[in-house]
Amino acid sequence: MSTAPYAQPMLRDGALAGKTIIVTGGGTGLGRAMTTYFLQLGANVVISSRKLDVLETTANELREQTHGKVLAVQCDVRKYDEVEKLLQRTVEEFGRVDILVNNAAGNFISPTERLSNKAFDVIVDIVLKGSYNCTLALGKHWIAQQQPGTILNIVTTYASVGSAFVVPSATAKAGVLALTRSLAVEWAKYGIRSVAIAPGPFPTEGAWSRLFPEPLASKLDPAASVPLKRVGSHQELANLAAFLVSDFASYINGEVVTIDGGEWLNGAGEFNKLELLTSDMWDMIEKTMRR
Repeated sequence: MSTAPYAQPMLRDGALAGKTIIVTGGGTGLGRAMTTYFLQLGANVVISSRKLDVLETTANELREQTHGKVLAVQCDVRKYDEVEKLLQRTVEEFGRVDILVNNAAGNFISPTERLSNKAFDVIVDIVLKGSYNCTLALGKHWIAQQQPGTILNIVTTYASVGSAFVVPSATAKAGVLALTRSLAVEWAKYGIRSVAIAPGPFPTEGAWSRLFPEPLASKLDPAASVPLKRVGSHQELANLAAFLVSDFASYINGEVVTIDGGEWLNGAGEFNKLELLTSDMWDMIEKTMRR
């Protein structure tokens, strides 16, 4: 484990004690990182995805690592009846559910004109339909039980601005962003908060290989476009997620927190690429301007 301050746990012990959290796509990558930290903070966690074998392996490893209570439930978030069964199983096991983390996602790079309509469906169904299926099921449950709840959506930095070559993902994540902000207002009267995280580059084994396949991976350094000149640590994202779903963030509602080292701002500024100029080049430019 890195000794850098940003790679260390942030919240006090027991900060999520007594909370039950559902994390979709919780078996791998950032979902696993968040689940691990939630367990370390005392929460009960239910992880779901379509691959039960992966989930059960992760659950067994995390029980041994954290000594926490983690339940693996197979669920295809694209199917509302399976989401309802996920909710029912969670309540049967832990008595209640307090927090939903919509993390299940899919993405790949491609020129849009090369995509079939089915390729669009795969991404939009997992990301957008999956998120609103889970949100609707949990929201209805909380409202019926007169119980407060928190929804954390994992979006992207391009959800608000779009991005070429990942158009299905950009389309779906924009919808999740709208869902976050809309329900933050509509469901606040029920004690339900909606918040989101927009991560920049956080390398994960599965998603990273689809977004940066060879020969792209050997030619593009994801850290190069980040002003801080590094990619994110999984613990950094887990720290932020734990804070946003905790009672410490109970007055944060409808907010989307970007955690990307300044990457999207770097791409947005028209003259930001001038960072590539050397000191000698600036000297030459200055002399020209003075003349």
